Amino acid sequence: MDEQLFFKKLNNLCTSKEIFYFLSSLEVMSDTMASGALQRISEVEVDDNGLKNPGLLEDEVFRALCFQFEFESSKLSNTGLLNALQALIKLRIDPQSTLMASLLSESEERLGKGQLTAENLCVLAESLLELEAPSCATLEQIVNHMQEEDIERWSPREIVMVYKILQVTVREGRQCQSLLNRLNSVTLRTVSQLSPNFASVILNSLVVLRQTRAVPLVTALCKHSVKHVPYFTDHELVNVLEAFQYFGQKVQIFTEALERHVPKSILTMHAQTVSKVMQYCCKKMILSKPIFDAVAEGFISNADRLTTDQIAAYIIPFGTLNYVPPSASSLFRKLETVLHTRLRHFQPHTLLNLLHSCVLIQRYPINFLPKIFSPYFLQKLQAQPPGLNRAVMSQLTQLFLTVSLECPFYEGPKLLSKYQVKAFPTLHSSPDVHLFKRVKTGLLYLLKKRIYFASEVSTPYFYVVDIEIKLDEEGFVLPMTQLEEVHRRIALCVDGQNRFCAHSHNLLGEEAIKQRHLQLLGYEVVQIPFFEIENLHNTREVADYLHKKIFPCTYG
Repeated sequence: MDEQLFFKKLNNLCTSKEIFYFLSSLEVMSDTMASGALQRISEVEVDDNGLKNPGLLEDEVFRALCFQFEFESSKLSNTGLLNALQALIKLRIDPQSTLMASLLSESEERLGKGQLTAENLCVLAESLLELEAPSCATLEQIVNHMQEEDIERWSPREIVMVYKILQVTVREGRQCQSLLNRLNSVTLRTVSQLSPNFASVILNSLVVLRQTRAVPLVTALCKHSVKHVPYFTDHELVNVLEAFQYFGQKVQIFTEALERHVPKSILTMHAQTVSKVMQYCCKKMILSKPIFDAVAEGFISNADRLTTDQIAAYIIPFGTLNYVPPSASSLFRKLETVLHTRLRHFQPHTLLNLLHSCVLIQRYPINFLPKIFSPYFLQKLQAQPPGLNRAVMSQLTQLFLTVSLECPFYEGPKLLSKYQVKAFPTLHSSPDVHLFKRVKTGLLYLLKKRIYFASEVSTPYFYVVDIEIKLDEEGFVLPMTQLEEVHRRIALCVDGQNRFCAHSHNLLGEEAIKQRHLQLLGYEVVQIPFFEIENLHNTREVADYLHKKIFPCTYG
């Protein structure tokens, strides 16, 4: 049969049974046709979970094909040899079998003699990389042969293959930065030609190879990825998101592309991909309401199928970024149901992070706090990394303070004092130095003397107040050293950009709960956000603004 007609018919067959019936009707076929048949079998019979029907390996037609390849490997064309090798690796044929040993040996012999074309080298490299323990020497030999051709003329496929090979050889301790520098330079000029798969693979390679200095290439790839967002597979999108996080990239148009893609695809996206999208938003402090609303709906529908880590990845960003979605009642009702049935499956630190994020947005896990404050659970926290470090004890303390202030009806176990911190660490809550200085200068202009306000004041309640002012019963400002006749305490929260979500006026969860708690503790909280100060031109304008904010009754 004519090869073109053969492949046309072959590609219309959808099961191995149909393919075997078709092959048995032929008296003669070339090795290219036979290897093409093996490739088609691997395409229809192999999925993400492996071989669908292991019984096909015992079929007499399949065994006849393998017999020919095993005992006549030296007579095969390069295309027939390498395509057969690639197909059999995909079909999970034992690499130690005589069939595979024969094909690998013949491939390596032809490689050593320089008989393989650039296309052949790519196919061989792809096949070897599918093996659990590919030979680094053979992979390096492939790269050396590829370099005989001018690297500037490599196709995108060849570029991708070399990146993948270098990932393996670097793991073995080989040094290749000189080649990588040339490769990064060449790749930069071909970025616009890269398919979604190639762009994803190269970004992943740059992460694995720690190419933090390849900034122009990383930036170009991240921008190029924007148009591919709807076309990435789940695995490819995860690679891209990990690269964005690793290299610190934050491209607004990429976020906008995700906002268009995620809501439409939420019910078909793999849970791990959704988790990675939420981790990306959380780490970059990106509050995207379209994404968060879609993820909330996805959680309500799919929560029972999620792992405990995925449940945490879906929910924690809502607390971190201080966002309550429209479906909040259904979302947290579903979360409570899942926790009741699967509480014991959560790792201790995952559970603590999850419950702590809930209280940031005033969702109180009352039914689960007795477990959290129990000595047994605290011992489990201590036993697992990172143990009971300052950050973990701060979460426990804030949970305890929350139920004390916001849930007076809670009558369960308390958190022992030895597990409480004296002051919360200031991850995002440290004041913006420039903004803080402007506010203090404006206050000094307004109040005339420095004794009338104090900065970074520790309270008995674990929080640090940015600026505190004391007033007597008639509303006069008191010196900070005065301890008696203090009728009111004003807490100024000097909120720089670091306390808000990115490009937003939405406070982060940890700052929102602090201001809420200060109010419940008796302070009059006055928020001084950066976006109200940044357009004021001089100290007089700042003082006038502060007068209006802090003492509105006497202003004017």
